[in-house]
Amino acid sequence: MDDAGLVSFFMEIAALHSSEEVTFLCIGTDRSTGDALGPLTGSKLVEHGFRHVIGTLPSPCDADNLVARVAEIPSGHIVVAVDACLGPPIALGYYFVSSEPLQPAQSVGANLPAVGHYSLAAVVDMNGPKPYRTLQTTPLHRVMVMAEHIAIAAAKGFGLQ
Repeated sequence: MDDAGLVSFFMEIAALHSSEEVTFLCIGTDRSTGDALGPLTGSKLVEHGFRHVIGTLPSPCDADNLVARVAEIPSGHIVVAVDACLGPPIALGYYFVSSEPLQPAQSVGANLPAVGHYSLAAVVDMNGPKPYRTLQTTPLHRVMVMAEHIAIAAAKGFGLQ
């Protein structure tokens, strides 16, 4: 899905759940350009007025603290999980969305628990033989633009913009 489709994705969620009962779980680290999509998106969501965001630049939600951060989600909240991913060349710059949980760190072979009621995986770079290196060398500009597009789409979808 492209940027325009993201607004529809968030509008569908907003039709069922208010922004007050939704927590965005933005997964990633600020120590890798490709994997910074989560905390960049989380920080942008906060700037757009979302109150329930876990995973920002000052306080990332990464592989080391994912389980503890998930425990911070208020009871009864609907979770929208956001993460970067690697994909085929044709999908570069696009998004995979689902009304199912997201499996974090799948690109790099990590075994983390599936999270979220809804998921958004942003294809920040192409899948290849060295996924860690690919994420380390992903252009920061691409990741920043995609994070901004996700936050704007969420704000439009939930009527915050």
